[in-house]
Amino acid sequence: MKARRGKQQPRDYAKSGGDAGKRVTLPRALSKLGYCSRTQAERLIAEGRVSVNGRAVSDLSAWVDLTTAKIEVDGIGIAAEPMTYLMLNKPRGLVTTRHDPEGRPTVYDCLKGIDIDIPHLSPVGRLDKASEGLLLFTNDTVFAQALLDPITHVTKTYHVQIDKIIPPEMLAEMTYGLRHDGEVLKATSARLLRQGDRNSWIEVELDEGRNRQIRRMLEALDIECLRLVRVAIGDVALGDLPKGGTRRLTDAELQTLRRRAGLVSAGRN
Repeated sequence: MKARRGKQQPRDYAKSGGDAGKRVTLPRALSKLGYCSRTQAERLIAEGRVSVNGRAVSDLSAWVDLTTAKIEVDGIGIAAEPMTYLMLNKPRGLVTTRHDPEGRPTVYDCLKGIDIDIPHLSPVGRLDKASEGLLLFTNDTVFAQALLDPITHVTKTYHVQIDKIIPPEMLAEMTYGLRHDGEVLKATSARLLRQGDRNSWIEVELDEGRNRQIRRMLEALDIECLRLVRVAIGDVALGDLPKGGTRRLTDAELQTLRRRAGLVSAGRN
């Protein structure tokens, strides 16, 4: 009696010990490298036109390491886009999308004047039209997903102008949790920055990215949000970057965010 063969595992072209964040399936690798969409990649692989390290691959579930694998389509090597990480000081009134069906100005209008031609540059999360401040752009999808993953708890810091003097107990309520439309919303921290005769500025930290979270929390307290400015992500601050201005992240800033997102262990340099 013949022994039953176990379910065949997909071939793994990723070397062990590498960066786990760069180990992806072959269709996703072609997409991440900017060659084609994942659907188009699956078609190319099924047609036998894709090779990895000199061997033709027809298995759609095969794994590759983007840092070491040599991927070719029709015998021609694929060059990866350089990983790019930008910071934008988003002005109020722009929508966070590449193409707006209503024809409104978008955050990509701020990128038109910079000398970077990266077709797959995307915002990391979003700021709504009325919000302003720090918005990151990258073509590194692993990095972006890690920053946005609620499991990593990367904090986002906001300075918020409100329409009244806020008592300490209301700030405490924001950290205890407020119910809005059946959902409990909670800030990591909330503190008073300064106050005038009729309004205040507060600082709010979040470690999750729920839709319009701060505005909804303030609505639950019957407080109007006058301005909302994101000033930091993790330990990376907006600083004195002018409105509508962009700059590349420094190596130190990038390493700091990668550590906070769990992509680099705290002991590594």
